[in-house]
Amino acid sequence: MAWILLLFAGLLEIVWAFTMKQSEGFTQIVPSIITLVTMIGSFALLSISMRTLPLGTAYTVWTGIGAVGAFIVGIAFLGEQLSAVRILAAVLIVSGLILMKISSTH
Repeated sequence: MAWILLLFAGLLEIVWAFTMKQSEGFTQIVPSIITLVTMIGSFALLSISMRTLPLGTAYTVWTGIGAVGAFIVGIAFLGEQLSAVRILAAVLIVSGLILMKISSTH
């Protein structure tokens, strides 16, 4: 169950990163509210998952999901650059997430 909560925490991190960008420095009210609500939800789910998962594993997976997800959203919706080096960086992050999951005893 902790892994499922952690996955949803990471997905909410992607949402709040995207809406934070859309908030234009918290000057746009709707994206700002969505950012704050999803941040709270993301942190809450992360903290619940940390009841059973090790700190290093939970935090690394959470930030990794957010980083790779934000990378994909940036390319898909914001027209950000796609290059071989950026793809390699994302692949390395995902590899690290897989290794963290494999090495976890929970």
